[in-house]
Amino acid sequence: MFEKSEFDRELRKLDAYASAGYFLALHIRFTSPLFLFRTYDQAWTDHYTENGYVLRDPMTAWGFATTGSTRWSNRLIPDPFGIFKEAASFGLKYGVTISCGPVRSRTIASLARADREFTDVEITEIGKLVKRLHDMTEPPQKLTKAQIEALKCIADGDRHAAAAAKLGISESALKARLTSARQRLMARTTAEAIQRAKDNNLL
Repeated sequence: MFEKSEFDRELRKLDAYASAGYFLALHIRFTSPLFLFRTYDQAWTDHYTENGYVLRDPMTAWGFATTGSTRWSNRLIPDPFGIFKEAASFGLKYGVTISCGPVRSRTIASLARADREFTDVEITEIGKLVKRLHDMTEPPQKLTKAQIEALKCIADGDRHAAAAAKLGISESALKARLTSARQRLMARTTAEAIQRAKDNNLL
């Protein structure tokens, strides 16, 4: 089961490597990630977003085309729009990108520094860390019958009291089922849990 405290502890380890920030998109499906974390300077994030760079970012293209790791300085990666040069002007001078998982649920992470290239040892360790984060957030393949019933009632518009009565259980038992479903789906709210269950064909 997903343990948020353990996940947060692993996620914080990225900070030690990425002195200029990082971008982490976990389980990208239909162009949207299940989880997205970004610690780059806000000025770069705003500039990147305003210019729609995600569609032209060479590391996004590389991340979907292959798995593994590469430095941004890899001369075999084309950058026709000069995004690496733009990033450097915002302090993201050296970077590494990690890509893992199947293309239908790809995880892509990019980490940056302003002072030096990432070492081979660092890249290996970052790769292991990103893979752990990917594995920790793997969407479940199934829910329990009780979790499905509880989510379906709420999805159909029933309030807690009505849903509990329909299922022949106490309201506290219903809430417990919803809580376990949220934890299993790594969702903050029941509405988010319902949407994730639908996205993964679990409802």
